[in-house]
Amino acid sequence: MPGNVSDRPDVVLIGAGIMSATFGTMLKELDPSLSVTMFEVRHDCAEESSNGWNNAGTGHAANCEVNYTPQRPDGSVDISKALEVNTEFDISRQLWAHLVTKGAIPDPRAFLHPCPHMSFVWGDENVAFLKKRFEEMSAHHCYHGMEYSEDQSKIGEWAPLIIEGRDPGQKVAATRMITGTDVDYGALTHLLVGQLERQNGFAVHYEREVTALDREEDGRWRVSVEDTGTGATDIVSARFVFVGAGGGALPLLQKSGIPEGKGYGGFPVSGIWLRCDVDAVSQRHHVKVYGKAGSGSPPMSVPHLDARIIDGKQSLLFGPYAGFSSKFLRHGSFTDLFTSLTHDNIIPMLDVARDNVDLSKYLIGEVMQSSSHQFATLKSFFPKAVRRDWREAVAGQRVQTIKSHETTGWFKHKAGTLQFGTEIVAAGDNSLCALLGASPGASTAAFIAVEVLEKCFGDRLADGWGSRLREIIPTYGIDLKQDAEACRRTRADTAPVLEVENV
Repeated sequence: MPGNVSDRPDVVLIGAGIMSATFGTMLKELDPSLSVTMFEVRHDCAEESSNGWNNAGTGHAANCEVNYTPQRPDGSVDISKALEVNTEFDISRQLWAHLVTKGAIPDPRAFLHPCPHMSFVWGDENVAFLKKRFEEMSAHHCYHGMEYSEDQSKIGEWAPLIIEGRDPGQKVAATRMITGTDVDYGALTHLLVGQLERQNGFAVHYEREVTALDREEDGRWRVSVEDTGTGATDIVSARFVFVGAGGGALPLLQKSGIPEGKGYGGFPVSGIWLRCDVDAVSQRHHVKVYGKAGSGSPPMSVPHLDARIIDGKQSLLFGPYAGFSSKFLRHGSFTDLFTSLTHDNIIPMLDVARDNVDLSKYLIGEVMQSSSHQFATLKSFFPKAVRRDWREAVAGQRVQTIKSHETTGWFKHKAGTLQFGTEIVAAGDNSLCALLGASPGASTAAFIAVEVLEKCFGDRLADGWGSRLREIIPTYGIDLKQDAEACRRTRADTAPVLEVENV
């Protein structure tokens, strides 16, 4: 009967968000005989960062996020990071298309909708930057079809709300990719967990908190799990443990005691959106529009006005306005940050605080910002915005990873680096793997799952899983940044299956 799993599963997944759901799906696609158990502290899956309202829902293909395309000192634009993210999203598209084709996901519109992605700037300096960015990106096959305009009337056709009421003499510029998407990662997580539950050898247990991870003599992991309702503790012995618990991953990594996890720290960042559910407004904005962060601001400060489709209804989100909370999870504890401090990570964390003064200033400024200041920022994007149409909505918590490293030179010491993106931390024997970090994690979850497979299941990939993986991800092993034909072909193949645009 589906769901019957022993107390000695092959794999334990900690956390029921998009990461665990994607990795669990990949494992069961590669080997349906695997026994997999998932534990989640909340009452349902996708209750934290994967929840549809806790993120912007951008199918991050690096179409519009200008923080992925920094300007070099000589004025040229570096698109290398954008190309990485862009082609990583193709891996997610291939996995989703595979699941739709086999019927595991009946309707792609249950979680995915076409939604053009735009970058929008104003002012001479920013317009010059966006034009150079467009020239670099549109010359590459990955960005075939990208459009550019400095004409307010043309931009108004793409996104009327950002032009109406604007000074007609203001210099503006925008790029557009009609192949963009809006993804409800909460709905997708439910779909993935649902199809897993229908399979033999999989079970998910809610309201269960993993309280300890200990090595057993035979190399397996002893996973202690507490029932949050009764307080009773159960023990599960697993051959492999995957920690995909979002902001809760760092404390669990520390509980594991693996040497590879020492020195990692986390800096929590909370977020606030302005949300509009007024149909007369939201129905006129069917795009995601990303701006450019102010001079000296960190990448997370990029403002954007996003169309969202959740539970069949379209809304708008603007933000995010960052804030500070010592919680690692939205439903976590205010002591999370302090209990995560160890003698291994305190110096790297202080080092990062010293070297990231701009981030500190930004967060302090955001926390101190009044609602009128927040709304003024929205009006710089949407000049005719009306305050009564918008309300505050709390976003999910993000924990930016701080990674320690040994300095070079005559005075060697531990230092820290603030990491953006997702960090994969695996035990030396590849029996445990934890994911740390934030955006664009959800969009690139399938690519990250493949990386975990390569890191921790390399022997299985060489012994049969590799050929099966190429059936699921046809471009596995192909560099889509270099192979223009393979890139064109996979997008042409997946677009009709997923019911999204292609050019």
